[in-house]
Amino acid sequence: MPQLKNWDNKTWLSSKEYIDSFVKFLIKNKKLNKDSNILDIGCGRGKILGKIKTKAKLRNKPIGIDPVNHKDKDRNIIFKKIDAFKFLRSNQIKFDLIVIKQTIHFFPLKDIPRLIKYCKNALNNNGKLMIFSINEKRTQIPTFSKMKKKLNHSLKKDSEIRKKILKNNKDTKFKIFDFHVKMKRSSYLNMIKQKYISVLLDFNKKELNKGVKEINIRYPKIIRFIDSLNCLIINQVK
Repeated sequence: MPQLKNWDNKTWLSSKEYIDSFVKFLIKNKKLNKDSNILDIGCGRGKILGKIKTKAKLRNKPIGIDPVNHKDKDRNIIFKKIDAFKFLRSNQIKFDLIVIKQTIHFFPLKDIPRLIKYCKNALNNNGKLMIFSINEKRTQIPTFSKMKKKLNHSLKKDSEIRKKILKNNKDTKFKIFDFHVKMKRSSYLNMIKQKYISVLLDFNKKELNKGVKEINIRYPKIIRFIDSLNCLIINQVK
């Protein structure tokens, strides 16, 4: 999995408002109690997991796995720098909720069925696997021309993954999570420079600077847009 270091660092995704709203969405769609076990595949700094632990008053710390071990990760989680398949193969814990938030596109398409199978095997009775990806029809993330092309290519892969999951898991439920973003254009430009989204990882400094100039021209000083995610919910009933 590529090392995406800044998606949850000083972005709207790391804001209290976003985290509160996302955790509310999770709890609405999966009831949790103090004994619930939670796993987040691609957890970043684990701020969402940390908030869930507090909100649901969990006895056990949620587990987050990620290829990047951030120094400022949340203290209320158990963090593991480990490959998802390696963790799931050796794991002995049964989870009530497994979250894959905007990271499933990092896996090869051929590996998706196996990943879903491993996740389902790691769920308790009535546990849920929740997979989030960008909603290509509703999201309004500001882009520059070359970034837009990369994003469209990524969204096409997300669509292929979604079709494969739905084909192999007939009882999957579909939900949408929306968050209304309002931020300074200058703040968003800093996010671009820090490569906050995976489609920017291969861009060099010259390409980023060109994109920054484009966004400066195209967007107002205060940017408003919808960050919209598709959510596939797979239930485990044994």
